[in-house]
Amino acid sequence: MRAIDIKGGVGNAEALFVNEIPKPEPKGSEAIVKIKAFGLNRMDLLQREGHYPVPPQAGKILGVEFSGIVESFGSDAEKDFKIGDEVFGLAYGGAYAQYIAVSTHMLIHKPKEVSWEEAAGIPETWITATQAMYLVGEFAPGKSILWHAGASSVSISGIQLSRADNASVIFVTAGSQEKVDFCVKELGATAGFNYNTQNWSKEILEATGGKGVDIVIDFVGPSYFQGNLDVVARDGRIVNLGALSGTKLPAGIDISAFFRKRIRFEGSSLRSRDEEYQGRLRNTLVDHALPKFKDGSFKVFIEKVLPYEEIIQAHKLMETNKTKGKIICTVA
Repeated sequence: MRAIDIKGGVGNAEALFVNEIPKPEPKGSEAIVKIKAFGLNRMDLLQREGHYPVPPQAGKILGVEFSGIVESFGSDAEKDFKIGDEVFGLAYGGAYAQYIAVSTHMLIHKPKEVSWEEAAGIPETWITATQAMYLVGEFAPGKSILWHAGASSVSISGIQLSRADNASVIFVTAGSQEKVDFCVKELGATAGFNYNTQNWSKEILEATGGKGVDIVIDFVGPSYFQGNLDVVARDGRIVNLGALSGTKLPAGIDISAFFRKRIRFEGSSLRSRDEEYQGRLRNTLVDHALPKFKDGSFKVFIEKVLPYEEIIQAHKLMETNKTKGKIICTVA
C-alpha cells in the first residue's frame, strides 16, 4: 500500500514522501480500515522532527485520526462493527496511509450527516478536549474556563463543549485579533485576549473581579506558567497539554499560589494512554458529543483539505501557526 514516509526517519516537511510499504494485517481486537481522510495534529510535526515520545505500538507512519471503511477484522474484534461500515477513529499511529490496523475499541460509526473530512477531524481534538476538561480539569456546569490557543483545533472543540455544558465564563487567548474575533463571534467564547498586544492574565483578573478562572487549559508551558498561576482561581485546576514555549521555566517564577490558592497542576497526554482508557473516552464522546454533530450543534472547523500527495504543503501550512481549525488530507 502507499503511505507517507520520512526520508532518513526524521526531518523537515520536505523529507515527507509517498512510499510503498506492506499492508497491515489485523490482530486480536483490530480492524483494517481503508482510509478516506486523515487529520493533521501538531504532534505530527514534532514526531517528524524526532522530538515526540512515540508509544511503542505506534510504528513509524505518522497520523492518529482518520475516517474510512472497515475492510476486515482480527479474531477478537468488537461485534458492533461489520465489514463495509463507515467509521472514524483514533489510533496510536499509522493514519497517513491507504490502510490502517486499529483497535475496534477506538472506532466510532460515522453518522451520515458528517462528511469524511469532518469525521477525520474529530477524534484526536475532541477526545483530547473532553479528557482535559472533564477527566483532568474536573469541569462541572457553572465553572469558568480559559482555553489558551483559542483557534487551535482542541480549543475550538473545548469552547463548544464548554458552551454546551453551561460554563459560566469562557475566556480564550490567541495570537491575532482575527483569531480572537473568530473565538468570540463564531464559537461563542465570552471574551478573548491577543497575547501579542494584551496582558491576558491581568485583563482576565480585572474581568473576574480578581477571582480568576476555575480551569485553565494550556498548550504553551513555561512562558505562560506564571500567568496561569496568577489567573487561576482558588481550588482551581491547570491542565497542561503541551510545551510550545519549551520545557524550562524562566527565572523568577513565584510558586506561592500553589499553596496559597490550593491549585492543582496536572499534565496529560492522550496518545500514551492505554487502550482501555482511550476506549472510555471514546464512549464519552459517542454519548455526549455525537448527537450534537448529527444535529449540527457541534461543528468541525476545517481550514483546508488537501490530497495526501500534497502532505508537504499541509505540514508547511500547519507550521505557519496561522490556521483556524483542522487541516485534512484525503486519500484516493
